[in-house]
This record gives sequence, structure tokens and C-alpha cells, in this order.
Amino acid sequence: MTPNPRQLQLIDAVQTQGSATVEALSERFSVTLQTVRRDVKLLAAAGLLLRFHGGVRVPSSTTENIAYRQRQTLNAEAKQRIARAVANAIPDGCSLILNIGTTTEAVARELVRRKGLRVITNNLNVAAILSDNADCEVIIAGGVVRARDRGIVGEATVEFIRQFKVDIGLIGISAIESDGTLRDFDYREVKVSRAIIEHSRQVWLAADSSKFNRPAMVELANVREIDRLFTDIKPPAPFSQLLVAAGVQCDVARS
Repeated sequence: MTPNPRQLQLIDAVQTQGSATVEALSERFSVTLQTVRRDVKLLAAAGLLLRFHGGVRVPSSTTENIAYRQRQTLNAEAKQRIARAVANAIPDGCSLILNIGTTTEAVARELVRRKGLRVITNNLNVAAILSDNADCEVIIAGGVVRARDRGIVGEATVEFIRQFKVDIGLIGISAIESDGTLRDFDYREVKVSRAIIEHSRQVWLAADSSKFNRPAMVELANVREIDRLFTDIKPPAPFSQLLVAAGVQCDVARS
């Protein structure tokens, strides 16, 4: 699902408080109990909130990401719009690094007809998608393959990435906190993403709106270290102000 503006505000309210009753949310947003219950049911099914009797709370884990198959369908339409916007901004004949994530995989699908690209990736799914493009050279990083999502991680992966300096490093992440911190769940994946940031002339971040104010354990970077953010709605406060202060170009992918 792609949360609507009210549902995004509901998520933000619950994340701020940690939990909330259905009655309190109904009063806060001036909507019926039935509307809140419907929103909560949808958001819980998407893994963004957890229900308990009479209320809702934030997912308790900051140490484990949502399952890969669930992430493939979560906000799929928003990810597709973001992917189109990213692909339209990538010129033919440039070098890229794409990291692990369902959003970067969506970008790869949008690049299958592009010409003259050289793509380095630690994502076997991205490599499989782009290998269908005979006019795109795909370079796969070495390392340990995570069975759950076919991501490649580890010290060998980091050292491999450090051989290159590419035009654009495109990263996906799990969370953006209100102080501008970018976070993820696997410290090994974070180390690879850090290497991508350090070895890219421009750093682009592709993140749908569910990533704002989401908790995750491992610090990856700060928004000050990226050049462009591609997302699906205008970032809520305080993110808009953070991006402006950091000089980050924000591209909102429209329908």
C-alpha cells in the first residue's frame, strides 16, 4: 500500500507516542472510529504498525527488517514511480553502483532498455534484471550472498567496491530519522553502502515515504552526504527543512 496523507500523519503520531488508542486517534484526526480501524488494519497488514486490543503501536523491532517478500509488495506503486523518476534522470553512457533493496531492483527494471551503462552491484536480483540488456555491462561484487534477498555483503564486497569511482551511487535504505540520520538493519550491508557513498561522484537516495521516521538499528550516513533524494510524496516536517539546509535536491515522483 501507499499511505495517504492522513495515514502518514497517523503513523507519525503513533511513532511519536509509541502507542495510541483508536479513540484517541479518532479524536485527534476528527474522523470516525471505523475510519481509524480501517486505516490501522491496512497499515498493520503492510507491516508499518502493530495492532493490539483497542489500539496500535510501532513495530517493536529495530534490529530486523520486514521480510523480503513482504517488502516487494509494500508500497509497490510508489516504488515504481520513484524508479521511473530515477531512470529518467540517469543519462546513457554513465557508470552506476546499485545496492541492495526492492527500490533499487525497481530502478533496474526501468533501465533494461538503456544504452551504454556500466553497472556495479552487490544485488544478484539487480544483476539478473540488467543482464537482459545486451547494451549494459554488469559487474557483480564478490562476497557472502544473503539467501533471504540475494544481497552480497561482507569485507570482500567492501574491498571490491573500493576499486571504483562511479558517476552515480544509487542507494536504498530502511529508515530516515528526524535528525537526518540514514539507517539500516544489517551492519554488513551498511559498510557496503558506506563504501558506495565514498566512491561515487554523486550519491542518490531512493526512498519511499514509509521510510520517514521509521526506526532501524545501524547508522549509515546523514542526509548531508547525499546529493539527490527520490521519493513519492513531499517529505513531511522536519525533513523538508533538513533537505534544504543540507543542499539536497528532492525529486517527488508524481503519478
